[in-house]
Amino acid sequence: MDSKASLKYARVGAQKARLVVDLVRGKNVSDALKSLTYLNKKSAEMVKKLIESAVANAEHKKTMNIDKLYVKSIWVDQGPVLKRFRPRAQGRAFGVRKKTSHINVVLEER
Repeated sequence: MDSKASLKYARVGAQKARLVVDLVRGKNVSDALKSLTYLNKKSAEMVKKLIESAVANAEHKKTMNIDKLYVKSIWVDQGPVLKRFRPRAQGRAFGVRKKTSHINVVLEER
């Protein structure tokens, strides 16, 4: 059995989130949460909450031992881009692309 959780429309770029996700792939859940606690990245807090949500999903199923869980797979997909404008000199406007991402995690028992 496996336990899944997903975070949609996270306000962080996919490339920046992948840096954090690559650190925890394949680790035990307890080790992953410890490393994410002290990581100084915006997406670290999001990924930590997502893993905790997947653990809560596994606990709710009551078919898995929570102490033996590990991050089987975790991936980041690019979400839609919010297009905004920044005012510039002489009445001009430059575009600003605010990127979003979708983060998915699958936990499994070792």
